[in-house]
Amino acid sequence: MSDLHNSKAWTRRQFLHTGLMMTSATMTIPLFLQRSASAMSMQAAGRRSVPGVPDENVLVVIQLAGGNDGLNTVVPFGDANYYRARPGIAIPEQQVLRLGSDHEVGLHPAMTGLNELYDAGLLSVVQGVGYPNPNRSHFASMDIWQTANTGGVGDGWLGRFFDNQCAGSPEADARMQSGQCGEIGIALGREAPLAMQGRQIKPIAFESPDLFRWVGADLHESLEDGYHDLTGMRAHKEGKPPATNHHAGSNAEFLTRTALDAQVASEKIRSAVARGTGANYPNTGLGRQLAMISAMIHAGLETRVYYATMGGFDTHAGQGGPQGQHANLIRQFSDAVKAFYDDLGATGHDQRVLTMSFSEFGRRVSQNGSNGTDHGTAAPMFLAGPMVRPGLLGNHPSLTDLDNGDLKFNLDFRSVYAGLLQDWLKADDREILKGSFRPARVVSSR
Repeated sequence: MSDLHNSKAWTRRQFLHTGLMMTSATMTIPLFLQRSASAMSMQAAGRRSVPGVPDENVLVVIQLAGGNDGLNTVVPFGDANYYRARPGIAIPEQQVLRLGSDHEVGLHPAMTGLNELYDAGLLSVVQGVGYPNPNRSHFASMDIWQTANTGGVGDGWLGRFFDNQCAGSPEADARMQSGQCGEIGIALGREAPLAMQGRQIKPIAFESPDLFRWVGADLHESLEDGYHDLTGMRAHKEGKPPATNHHAGSNAEFLTRTALDAQVASEKIRSAVARGTGANYPNTGLGRQLAMISAMIHAGLETRVYYATMGGFDTHAGQGGPQGQHANLIRQFSDAVKAFYDDLGATGHDQRVLTMSFSEFGRRVSQNGSNGTDHGTAAPMFLAGPMVRPGLLGNHPSLTDLDNGDLKFNLDFRSVYAGLLQDWLKADDREILKGSFRPARVVSSR
């Protein structure tokens, strides 16, 4: 323990820069918890993070990684150009799930779940979303969507939202130290997405709640003592200083308290997921992620942003039409979202949970020589929940007025972000997005 008091050994700044360590599934990942782990512990215990800021609204983000084919997802069956461009993979008109009699677009036949949400007034289909001078690289385009910056640089847009909750006061750093402000998002997956990472606030990321545990001893042997100090744990839960021999204000005391904070939080999260809600979800990756998110919402965790990821949408070959690779992917997505809202509705939480899905880009209009589609540009987004403006929003992109064979976008994705920040999360969209974008009115006023 003596080396903890050595200025050349562990310091608060070094510890927080390195991050707290927790393990998820088969790998160990860093868990950065602001200036200390206090805010994480407070949220897991069900306490409000910022007095005066509404925290009842929850945003769930679903990333469809790989570039989902928007044209075979929201199908323009009334346009003959669609069938001419895709003779081998187009969805036959008679199989399309039509979105009302007034529109000549519909959903892929595998998307019966989302179609039911649409018919119930719980789904918004936002058409032709993209950004200027689109980038067709997976990594570059994903960075653009996650930073809300067409250069793909900077912090994540949701990370800036978290940072913004504790900004604007000279006491901000002190308040964050005590856990009185700031929020933390939760990402389901092997690593935290860039979108969730701010300058001060970093998300919790885990893949398996069974192995979501504190492994402080991997950083320093003294942290294993703090983990097993049941007397200190009990005192910590009661808001008292832990019963240790460390000097008040010392690095050792700080590290011990931080270890206890992280242990309390991991126990809360694991307990919430273990209890579940009793609902039936598809046995798919996204189905399991949304089941865990629902369980945490049901358990009362104050986290306002959850992030789930589903991959596999890079369909260069063998994409298929009504059946095949893309159909299977889009069915999994649709069924999981439907099960999620069935579950939320049964537990009374659907009114406070809005889900947004996106992909880094769509696919080209014409199929390629391998019965697949190559990287494209604009594509639809989906918003789900009782609070969204239901129906089709915006116009489907033209299939004849193209940009080098690709769709031209009608709506900047940052306008969707701005609408969600302003109308749902009640945050300063201009400050968070670092620019002025006309907010898309995707949230209903009802």
